[in-house]
Amino acid sequence: MLDRNRQRGFSIIELLLVVAIIGLISSILIPNLLDAVQKAKQRRTMGELRLIGTAWMNWFTDQNGAASAGASKTYNVGDFARLDYEVIFNYLHPSDTFFYMQSVPEEDPWGSDLRYYMNTNPQSEQQLLLCAVARDSTPDACDGDEIPIGPFLATDFDQDIVWADGSLIRWPDV
Repeated sequence: MLDRNRQRGFSIIELLLVVAIIGLISSILIPNLLDAVQKAKQRRTMGELRLIGTAWMNWFTDQNGAASAGASKTYNVGDFARLDYEVIFNYLHPSDTFFYMQSVPEEDPWGSDLRYYMNTNPQSEQQLLLCAVARDSTPDACDGDEIPIGPFLATDFDQDIVWADGSLIRWPDV
């Protein structure tokens, strides 16, 4: 009779061993999954900035006849005026029959508002600036005096991603 009871279930040691194995596997997989989600948000942000930036450059060229292209060595945010989302939306989607962009995103994938800047001097070679403040929702590069230009560590998800005048000037290095 004792043999029948032992064959019906698992011993506590077997159960603890299975739980320990599941915990070990999940402790390895979960950080990698979270990192992959953040990297996907970075990639999506970069893609959206390129799309918005291209549409905005097209609008700017139509309005002014020509636009600067290519990144300068330095960008000073003090030379730019921040624009509201409604202004950008009206620029890029002036009517239902004509638009530069069908839907203009208001937020980056982390849920922070995208920041749009236009130079107050139309004769300047630097005209347009678009900034996503990333995961921490704190504008680092976009609220400073000069924007640091170049790549940053791809695993630093709190860095701002910045597009200006035709290209990304601040981006994650892959």
